[in-house]
Amino acid sequence: MDTEAQPTERDRSSRPSDPGAIPDPEGPEDRSRFAFTARTADWLPGGRISLTLLICLLFLLLLNFFVVKPFQIPSGSMENGLRIGDRVLVNRLAYRFGAEPRRGDIVVFDGTGYFGHADYIKRVVGVGGDRVVCCDEEGRIQVNGRPVDESTFLYPGDSPSTVPFDVVVPEGTLFVLGDHRSDSRDSRDHLGSPGGGMVPVDVVIGRADWIAWPFAHLTRLHRPSGYARVPEASTEPDPAGAHG
Repeated sequence: MDTEAQPTERDRSSRPSDPGAIPDPEGPEDRSRFAFTARTADWLPGGRISLTLLICLLFLLLLNFFVVKPFQIPSGSMENGLRIGDRVLVNRLAYRFGAEPRRGDIVVFDGTGYFGHADYIKRVVGVGGDRVVCCDEEGRIQVNGRPVDESTFLYPGDSPSTVPFDVVVPEGTLFVLGDHRSDSRDSRDHLGSPGGGMVPVDVVIGRADWIAWPFAHLTRLHRPSGYARVPEASTEPDPAGAHG
């Protein structure tokens, strides 16, 4: 009679593993993901190349919708800095986490109901509470009583404005002008319209940060130093009132 104990299922499962066996570097989840990717690639015409292109396209669409939006300059209103056909990258997140547009920023906004049925690109000259006046004795625009040096971006030969104005910018809105003042339809052209030519911050799509194309124009768009010395808006009421 064979008295040697037969190994039970538990005994066999508790035996030490074969020291010569190579462990599987992929866990069940890794194998499942790989299998899913392989099945998806097999389903698509072109296989893995098509899948890679599809993923890249999806990434670009998400980037365009949430982070960066390309915008083509349609007119000469922002020359010489931005020329017709230039493509700028608009930072959609610039004003999404508590930040507000600042004087000197170049912004893209939806002009529907304010300027026209299109997107526009202009420079912020006044923000909520600012008093913007044109022009002083030397022909300069003043913001909160301080003249602004626009020589670094104003189109050569243009004056700051041939249209006089004296406005106080309501809170939550912007007063915007093109850099090529003689070829720009901006806040000055809508002073007598509903809204007084002001652009609500809510319709701002984002801030133009880069010229991306053509490659010869590639550059970062900086806020001009001419606005650095502009004081904050006075909280006291203006006895002269706003005009325009």
